[in-house]
Amino acid sequence: MRDAAINLRALPEQRDLIDQAASVLGKNRSDFMLEAACERAQSVLLDQVFFRLDADKFEHFLALLDAPPAANPGLERLMAIKAPWAANSR
Repeated sequence: MRDAAINLRALPEQRDLIDQAASVLGKNRSDFMLEAACERAQSVLLDQVFFRLDADKFEHFLALLDAPPAANPGLERLMAIKAPWAANSR
């Protein structure tokens, strides 16, 4: 059971836009807004991943990112297999 209140003020046009979008998805305003806010919060937090490297390790990291991918025969075999759902299509 939800018991923490979140209150905010919006312009009538904003409320109407939110209501219209919520209706399209078959949701009420609260559910739509809570879901949208949580998705955005997760996105913001996931973008904040931080790690620290000294200069030498950072240069090595950049070199690895810039280097062409190594050959991967297993992946090449896997990618050559036709998907089961595509095997019978023409």
